[in-house]
Amino acid sequence: MASNKAQKEIEKLRTEIQRHDVLYYAEDRPEISDREYDRLMQRLKDLESRRPEWATPDSPTQRVAGKVQEKFAAATHRAPMLSLDNTYNADELWDFHNRVVKNIGSASDVEYVVENKIDGLGVALTYEDGRFVRGATRGDGIKGEDVTANLKTIKSIPEEIPDDKREGIRELEVRGEVYMRKSGFKELNDQRIAVGLAPFANLRNSAAGSLRLLDHKITATRPLDILVYQIGYMDREPFATQVEVFDKLKSMGFPTNRRDLCKNLEGVIKLIEQWKAEKESLDYDVDGLVIKVNSIKYQEKLGSTAKHPRWAVAYKFETEQAQTKILDIVCQVGRTGSITPVANLEPVQVSGSTVARATLHNEDEIRRKDVRVGDTVIIEKAGEVIPKVVQVVEIPGESRGEPFVMRSDCPECKTPLHRAEGEAAWRCVNAACPAQLKERLWHFASRKAMDVDHLGPAIVDQLVDKEMVKTFSDLYKLKLEDLASLERMAEKSAQNLVDALEKSKTAGFDRLLFALGIRLVGQRAAAVLAQSYGSMENLLKADADELGEIMEIGPGIAQSLVDFFDEEINREEIRRLSELGIVMQAEVRETSGKLKGKQFVLTGTLESLSRESAKEKIQEQGGRITTSVSKKTDYVVAGADPGSKLTKAEKLGVPVLNEEEFKKLLD
Repeated sequence: MASNKAQKEIEKLRTEIQRHDVLYYAEDRPEISDREYDRLMQRLKDLESRRPEWATPDSPTQRVAGKVQEKFAAATHRAPMLSLDNTYNADELWDFHNRVVKNIGSASDVEYVVENKIDGLGVALTYEDGRFVRGATRGDGIKGEDVTANLKTIKSIPEEIPDDKREGIRELEVRGEVYMRKSGFKELNDQRIAVGLAPFANLRNSAAGSLRLLDHKITATRPLDILVYQIGYMDREPFATQVEVFDKLKSMGFPTNRRDLCKNLEGVIKLIEQWKAEKESLDYDVDGLVIKVNSIKYQEKLGSTAKHPRWAVAYKFETEQAQTKILDIVCQVGRTGSITPVANLEPVQVSGSTVARATLHNEDEIRRKDVRVGDTVIIEKAGEVIPKVVQVVEIPGESRGEPFVMRSDCPECKTPLHRAEGEAAWRCVNAACPAQLKERLWHFASRKAMDVDHLGPAIVDQLVDKEMVKTFSDLYKLKLEDLASLERMAEKSAQNLVDALEKSKTAGFDRLLFALGIRLVGQRAAAVLAQSYGSMENLLKADADELGEIMEIGPGIAQSLVDFFDEEINREEIRRLSELGIVMQAEVRETSGKLKGKQFVLTGTLESLSRESAKEKIQEQGGRITTSVSKKTDYVVAGADPGSKLTKAEKLGVPVLNEEEFKKLLD
């Protein structure tokens, strides 16, 4: 019984960590702080170390977080682009130092280089014969997203390295961090607010989002910069020290981070205390410091794990917290009808901004923390973005308010709320709820959905309040004179919005699926569905069993899709959008491989291929991956410890390939 409980916790942790990886690396909207993320990861590491038979190669503990988005071509790094392990206090730093000393066998000559840890997006820049030829994001550490065109808009990245500075280096890959300056960020948000657009949330997300735009001309308008800190690959003998690496990068024309050389760990700890006070004076966000062994010879001796170099570590500054009082708890309606309790607070400064509201997530979370109106609480910004209540401060002798009671009806339309079995959220099921309509329209028009520029919250509020728009399709019926009648909407601005709506009609099937706001269908699921079915017409015919067999979809998303399409009001809206010219077919990649139309299930561990590599090779030749074995399955590929999928394949008579047979099929 105890082992079953531990195994369930492992699976739950893996799912939760993978969700946060997608939010942080792919969608640029983290929900938790780095410290909370590391606690989840450490708990998973502890459980896997106790039960190594449950550790798998695709566990988050065994790989670099992040994924290549399909909208970009993949670019392979010349050397793995690993992430850094994190520390949060002096004791953890001493543990790191002791591991270093143990592995190199000496403590007397271990020097450390300390750099500011920029809160941006890691990239690799490739130079051939001194010319900048390719730039990529970190991705999964092996492959990243090719964002060369966007990186070329950053003026501080040298297009060419002078011959006399290269000293014979022909192939060079350098690593750096793309970021946005605080001053530029403020100016950008001022411009957006002036034209009725929502301001960006924070520096890191703005930088990451700007670098991943498909139109490099828009990226060029964003105040992006870069600091380079490492050589990933070069075709010559390495330098002797990390300090020499910095000096060489600077001499070649790269903007480099500040670096300090410390003769011992005591010097590092002293420098950390100094930077805790000084980091706010910088014109960019710093979320910690990076500590690297200075000697390259020692770096090579220490090596790396699958995820982290053993010769470097990050010291993360704790998320800034503040103490304040809860004035009231109100409920707000999300675009899918979910009701989120929110605390109205006595305004307080946190991480450089005034916070007057903080999320309480859901009813269960409020009960777990026993949060009540009138309580003194500690708040922080999760991921430096979303303010949240961390805990209640117990004050002896102070009387408390009544326990929180979740309301029974929607705060906007008064429809009775429902809570599905096994879910934490209460929901308003009224599709015509005005609050949901505004949220849904904002989402529909957002950059990652239909990307309707110039349709900000202020415009949406007016369109809904004046009852000019009640559905997505109503947006495409708006005339120039309708929009020009809105407050603060000049004729030119109205024309810009009309043009943006027309342009959005060709956003693509995957973007439309995401824009519709179907519960559980995020960007990745929408892309997978669009590629799998090719058109809305085909998708509407699919049942839950068929959808659930698609790799990365699963039964939860499948049922949500079926429930959405079963509603006649939703089917009618899709028909209206189609009649208005919205593209509902995907640009399906043509495949001529010999596996075209074949359906595969992977089970067990392959020795020479990772699960992701096997999947890519199948898809390159036109095959399709599903997660469960059925009569429709053409092949099951079985590695070591295959489990129940092999048994089911044998029972159904599905052909089973071992690793060698699978490789022969591919070749």
